[in-house]
Amino acid sequence: MIDATELRRRTRELLAVQPPTRLPPPPSTEGPAGPPPSFAGTDRLDFLRARFDAGLAWVHYPEGLGGLGAPRSLQAVVDAELEAAGAPDNDPRRIGIGLGMAAPTILQYGTEEQKRRFLRPLWTGEEVWCQLFSEPGAGSDLAALGTRAVREGEDWVVDGQKVWTSSAHLARWAILIARTDPEVPKHQGITYFVCDMTDPGVEVRPLRQITGEAEFNEVFLTGVRIPDSHRLGEVGDGWRVAQTTLNNERVAIGGTRLPREGGMIGPVAKAWREHPELRTHDLHQRLLGLWVEAEVARLTGERLRQRLAVGQPGPEGAGMKLGFARLNQQISGLEVELLGADGLLYDDWTMRRPELVDFTGRDAGYRYLRSKGNSIEGGTSEVLLNIVAERVLGLPSEPRTDKDVAWKDLAR
Repeated sequence: MIDATELRRRTRELLAVQPPTRLPPPPSTEGPAGPPPSFAGTDRLDFLRARFDAGLAWVHYPEGLGGLGAPRSLQAVVDAELEAAGAPDNDPRRIGIGLGMAAPTILQYGTEEQKRRFLRPLWTGEEVWCQLFSEPGAGSDLAALGTRAVREGEDWVVDGQKVWTSSAHLARWAILIARTDPEVPKHQGITYFVCDMTDPGVEVRPLRQITGEAEFNEVFLTGVRIPDSHRLGEVGDGWRVAQTTLNNERVAIGGTRLPREGGMIGPVAKAWREHPELRTHDLHQRLLGLWVEAEVARLTGERLRQRLAVGQPGPEGAGMKLGFARLNQQISGLEVELLGADGLLYDDWTMRRPELVDFTGRDAGYRYLRSKGNSIEGGTSEVLLNIVAERVLGLPSEPRTDKDVAWKDLAR
């Protein structure tokens, strides 16, 4: 059984064999010239690969796949040792879709060959991932998607359009759901694939947002050939596989670990303290209320991660993501109101293709505009309210008249 003591030992052993920082040699004792310059240390990527191979990437994963089969809660032990040693991380924000959505799905449904091919470069950040789920006519009703995949020998030929695809302009791989059987009801005729974004027929076009940036994209798939060996799960079982991805996505968006006054509430509290001339009684009361709600959300996130440590994410993630969206929009609105005319300033309207979404390192105007997307991305707030109502509170489900209708017969 792997415990905290054993993990510390293995982590320190990794640091001894693969020191992550370059250190100058000790002072010379061989005269003025001294020994030739030499450095002890490991290249960042080499260190990350060695960490993965040592089972210290995500300790709850199986041996040989970046883990040791240890309790998920013990990951914090490894992370603390490596942080204290100045070891590099894998830039998790940049590769969040791979870490938070693709990896758990591959682990649960992938073949051994798929796990060994994809998980290591995914975790080290050598290969960026994106998510090809939503379509112009299938966003909130994702199961109505129309992208088709038709079997031709050992390949599937895919044609369709996806939209709101974060990081598609950076990604090597995509998790993709497509319709493989239009003759059955919409939830039953979907299959889940891994798509190579560098293949012929994949076209990525930027979507300019209200912020002026283009972190999202629309993706056109024209005759894209995907080998059957890149299918995850059984043919027609893609909706069930996709639920694993979606549950993990909501946790990844709404359940990020934050310190007190982390996230959106931090800049507002800072502005309040630094500018007493901006204060009014009404703003003070609203800020206090939102500060308390942000702290409750932070502690609830800690509780959710404790549940994750002993199982798989469930519908609780939908509640966290709901709160995340609502709080961000209310807090950013309060910040703009607090700063008055200065709150409307936004220093960069140029078209950019960012690798990361940075909420706290930008102007208040940017935060206000960007937070509007929080109630859409990762599942709209309306859909998540239904999930919480039905799967958490046990309320009756909404009438679904198309549940047993073949997809080809649905009105579109």
